[in-house]
Amino acid sequence: MHNKARYLTHAAIIAAMYAVLTHLQNLLLPGSATWAIQCRLSEALCVLAFFTPAAIPGLTIGCLVFNMTYAAALPLDWAVGSLATLAATAAMWFSRRITFRGYPWLGMLMPALANAILVGWELTVYIGGGFFLNAAYVALGELIVLLVPGTLLLYAIRARHLDTKLFV
Repeated sequence: MHNKARYLTHAAIIAAMYAVLTHLQNLLLPGSATWAIQCRLSEALCVLAFFTPAAIPGLTIGCLVFNMTYAAALPLDWAVGSLATLAATAAMWFSRRITFRGYPWLGMLMPALANAILVGWELTVYIGGGFFLNAAYVALGELIVLLVPGTLLLYAIRARHLDTKLFV
């Protein structure tokens, strides 16, 4: 029972952090978390999927909560954005042990790939512009966030041994 409660607690905290950080970013830098080249700093939290499977539902629900509570998000985004996050974080969890010199390159690319395909398609439906251009913009934003603040977060968690202290 203890493990189930811990899992649910981790998922809930991660969901809340994602939604709050995304709203805060959108408040401070309007549009930076919602257009084609979006750099949602909260996406850096995807690295938590390397440490706990609770990040999968946590980040998915956090994305869903933000999209449902952000006035400009349309219903298709509720489903597609959340599905992209679900696919990306699940892929990160399953590829967590595949590293090159200790860095999980394959896993770090998963959010860019999943969001490029799914959110790129969604943007094409909503705003046009061509799928490949939209997919490239989405992938660029994801790569920037995952490879810079995401990498910093990954190494900070490892350096402070939070992976073994929090996610055991």
